[in-house]
Amino acid sequence: MSAPSGHLINRLFDVIEQDILPLTQAGVERGNKLFGAAILRKSDLSLVIAETNNELENPLWHGEMHALKRFYELPQASRPDTKDCIFLSTHEPCSLCLSAITWTGFDNFHYLFSHEDSRDSFAIPHDLRILKEVFTLDAGGYNAENAFWKSYSLPALAAALPEADALAASARIAALKAAYDGLSGIYQQGKAENSIPLN
Repeated sequence: MSAPSGHLINRLFDVIEQDILPLTQAGVERGNKLFGAAILRKSDLSLVIAETNNELENPLWHGEMHALKRFYELPQASRPDTKDCIFLSTHEPCSLCLSAITWTGFDNFHYLFSHEDSRDSFAIPHDLRILKEVFTLDAGGYNAENAFWKSYSLPALAAALPEADALAASARIAALKAAYDGLSGIYQQGKAENSIPLN
């Protein structure tokens, strides 16, 4: 996969804003976390599936895991090969989701918010604790480019665009950050009221 273009980056922002975020808003109102994911075709950037966290049904249904579950529920004849798809995650995938992305054969994933953002901005530190305690990896300790896939941070890609495009992308990132900050507040309030386990 070549270096992502401004067109691709904007399309990924569109999918977060228009497809993932509404699902996540509804999910957070029910008590789920604010992580979501989508799968798009590389050929035309059309959306295959968008999903969000559904941990109240099953603690394994992180946003990425739930998207993969739904992806594999599509009829096989209409389901594209994972090598022909882009995997998009609102937040940098945790160790569970990294493994699932790898096992299902995606050669890429893109994410908007880092593990540090999840910990510092959204007060959900569990991903980093698992990486450190189980795998003895510090933040960012996994190989971002390896024999299986290459990962892409949308803010880093946006910063590398021509100046006008980078400024426009920065504004979109700020708007999405504000939206997810609001969802984080709702989630944290619900967690405090209902003693939801596992930050």
